[in-house]
Amino acid sequence: MKALYAVHILAGSLSIILGFVALYSAKGASLHRKSGILFVYVMVTMALLGMSLAVLRNKMPDVNIAAGLLTSYLVITALTTVRPASTHSRSRWWLNAVGMLVASAVGITMLTFGIEAIANGGRRNDVPAFPYFMFTTFAVLGVVGDALVMRSGALKGRPRLARHLWRMSAALFIASMSLGQLMKFVPKPYRYRPVLLLPVVAVTMTMLYWLWRMRSK
Repeated sequence: MKALYAVHILAGSLSIILGFVALYSAKGASLHRKSGILFVYVMVTMALLGMSLAVLRNKMPDVNIAAGLLTSYLVITALTTVRPASTHSRSRWWLNAVGMLVASAVGITMLTFGIEAIANGGRRNDVPAFPYFMFTTFAVLGVVGDALVMRSGALKGRPRLARHLWRMSAALFIASMSLGQLMKFVPKPYRYRPVLLLPVVAVTMTMLYWLWRMRSK
């Protein structure tokens, strides 16, 4: 159990580092591509371990399982978005369909839990309502995007890049939000929780900048 937890923390730390490297490196360059692909692999590993630990340790499974499924969905669909079109278009269609079903299930479940949290005074199983509605928002955006792609076909140009950008950034946002779990390993005199907001703010502002830049140029 401790080994799984250690690997989970290591994967989470690496995913944040690789995510920021990809976010701030020259777009399309070798460093951007390699760090982005590694980010996807590490994120999926972290998500699978996180879901396993949530079940085995009964550690907020209603939130952690949803987070694992959603981040895996986001990074996988973000990666396939920028993959060159191939003869395996049918398999990609099925991947989008399965991803949309997973995101739909996560969104409906999180919305239900969020409403329950509000009805219970703002918390559900000692978890505030905010994470539930945050995951609901990401899931709804993903489902809407998948539906548009499945209806109109593979995206090209700016819409294709925008889909890749926001999904990767959303996954990095979720990973950055989980940094609070590492505070228990930091001595109390050095636990400055406001510092943990810096990666979250950085991801958000950088994503908005690139979306605006793609829209204007």
